[in-house]
Amino acid sequence: MQKEIIIAGFGGQGVLFGGQVVAYAAMDAGKEVTWIPSYGPEMRGGTANCTVVLADEEIGSPLVKNPPLAIALNLPSFDKYEGLLKKGGTLVVNKSMVDRGPKRDDIKVIFVPCNEIAEEIGDKRLLNMVAVGALLTALPELSLKDVEKALEAHLPERHKKLLPKNYEALKRGFEAAKAQ
Repeated sequence: MQKEIIIAGFGGQGVLFGGQVVAYAAMDAGKEVTWIPSYGPEMRGGTANCTVVLADEEIGSPLVKNPPLAIALNLPSFDKYEGLLKKGGTLVVNKSMVDRGPKRDDIKVIFVPCNEIAEEIGDKRLLNMVAVGALLTALPELSLKDVEKALEAHLPERHKKLLPKNYEALKRGFEAAKAQ
């Protein structure tokens, strides 16, 4: 088994952290993992994406051309990765920032209002965990529990007080995706 995931959006949306959490969860579950961040020089507001590869065996290359799984947190990312996604793949889209439907009918597209859910929970920065929760519906190799454990184990001490809200964001994203 090998799964490739791309998470993309604007800097400041928690793209890289979302990928790190998925990578840590896979690593803690005994999988082989790579995580490669990429961001524009602008940081907040610029483009940001990361690639996560998880596998049962050693990973030959961390580079991904046509991933089977992706998260697009904004319209430019949706425009870019919808076309690159592998046929039959799943694309989680932040409905809060995308105002069009998919152009392809050979992939599964899951629209989740990540910003609105994060704001309902009380912290707009949680939109990345909402999206990761939604992604887990298409990634049976990892469970909500795996990601929750990774957050608890790897979140900096100063942010531990945010764990309950992160857990809620994951669950709400998972439930929103399951409902589709």
